[in-house]
Amino acid sequence: MSLLVIDASVAAKWFLPPSGEPLYAEARNLLSAYADGRVRFAVPDLFWAECANIFWKAARQGRWTVRSAEVSIGLLKQRPFPTTSALDVLEEAFRIAATFDRSVYDSLYVALAVRLKGYLITADERLASALAAHLPVKWLGSV
Repeated sequence: MSLLVIDASVAAKWFLPPSGEPLYAEARNLLSAYADGRVRFAVPDLFWAECANIFWKAARQGRWTVRSAEVSIGLLKQRPFPTTSALDVLEEAFRIAATFDRSVYDSLYVALAVRLKGYLITADERLASALAAHLPVKWLGSV
């Protein structure tokens, strides 16, 4: 069974309205693989705040209601994803960020994937393209 670090860009697609949401089907397929026990997920603690921020932003933009965002946060919290403190991978994340000119936020996910000997799955194609040749990062559209 593969271990995957997923970022908020992937998880948000499980909840946001699918209309106009690129890679919605791919994100749902990944969630099905998790539910079936074919893959395991892990996340840094930043993941939870980033998901909530995406939901808030979507509500602010009128893509869905604040109530839908609140319900989605509750549902997401029910997922028992092993969560690692950002402090545990902070130095590695900083080195990745400095070496590859990426944000420390994104690099926390990458550093966790390296630490756990898994892959980061992201819907951020630019991030995946910048790092995939050097680090265990895959774009959701290619999974």
